Amino acid sequence: MWLATGHTDMRKGFASLSLQVQEVLRRDPLSGHLFCFRGRRGDLLKVIWHDGQGACLFTKKLERGRFARRRSG
Repeated sequence: MWLATGHTDMRKGFASLSLQVQEVLRRDPLSGHLFCFRGRRGDLLKVIWHDGQGACLFTKKLERGRFARRRSG
């Protein structure tokens, strides 16, 4: 599982997020790994995954609260 740091434009779909995986994380979005992206407000999370047959894009929006973001240090 890979977590993108910073904030992601949540209007992006699989193609744009896959490009971000390639260019920023320097990983293959078709590898079968999970790539997670968090929105600016923290209440929206998108996960892209390729299962070997096709691309999957999962979205989770919290009605209350935010997805925690751990900071190292």
